[in-house]
Amino acid sequence: MAVEIITREDLNEFRNVLLNDLKELLQAKVPQSKKWLRSSEVRKLLNISPGTLQNLRINGTLSYTKVGGTMYYDFQDIEQLLNGNKVNALPNLFK
Repeated sequence: MAVEIITREDLNEFRNVLLNDLKELLQAKVPQSKKWLRSSEVRKLLNISPGTLQNLRINGTLSYTKVGGTMYYDFQDIEQLLNGNKVNALPNLFK
């Protein structure tokens, strides 16, 4: 049985290699959002009630597609809705 001695330098090198591998894995795993979301997913994402979601559909604020009895919403439409209603903070408030 051969005996191998592990030095601090070996451990530091292993730690650096491991950290670099983990960073690459985390950067490669950009969260992919689904193209189409169901009503329950949209309500959870926006933290709104079923009635509020229905109002957004009725007044034309949020477009949807109905297949059978299921409503689907395009994720890009939701992002546009949020970006279109964005209110910029006044810089004077934080000085």
